Amino acid sequence: MNLPIKKRTTKQTPNMANKGMGLEEMVNQTNSYYLLHEIAVIHKKPIPVQIVKVDYPSRNKAVIKEAYYKTPSTTDYNGLYKGLYIDFDCKECNSLTSFPIKNVHVHQIEHLSAIKRHHGIAFLLIYFIKYNEYFVMPIEEFLPYYEVSLNNGSKSIPYQDIKEKSFIIKEGYNPRLDYLKGIDEYLKKNQ
Repeated sequence: MNLPIKKRTTKQTPNMANKGMGLEEMVNQTNSYYLLHEIAVIHKKPIPVQIVKVDYPSRNKAVIKEAYYKTPSTTDYNGLYKGLYIDFDCKECNSLTSFPIKNVHVHQIEHLSAIKRHHGIAFLLIYFIKYNEYFVMPIEEFLPYYEVSLNNGSKSIPYQDIKEKSFIIKEGYNPRLDYLKGIDEYLKKNQ
């Protein structure tokens, strides 16, 4: 007797714990390439964490049970390129039309602004997931939109504006995401 087979469907919810890790992993691989080929020295910043409780079932199997952020982390990456200090944060965007300004925290904006005031290179590396496009957006291009949002203006940056005010980065094999090409374009434009 042939009984109909029911297909079981399960609703999958996105794992928000790894949100942004795809982009950061590409940047980590790119930074390793830059370091190996002596192009730049750029590293991921550690997150300042205070460990409160650790369980020691055995010496090599310690498990952190409780920890807290000491202070808000500033940005994801910093380093040196062509003798210039670089500092940036990676952001992913799932929208087709705009980048939400709230994706960049106030302490990150203040930090990147301070880097720029001291003649460093400060930017956001924005990935538009649905377009599979990457952009280097200098902080000075981001700030006017942020200031408008503070005065009850638009709370996002239109995709088209990001395309016009940023430097597009192409995904490749080695390096995976050559964002320093965008920095070279930025430096050339601002000489």
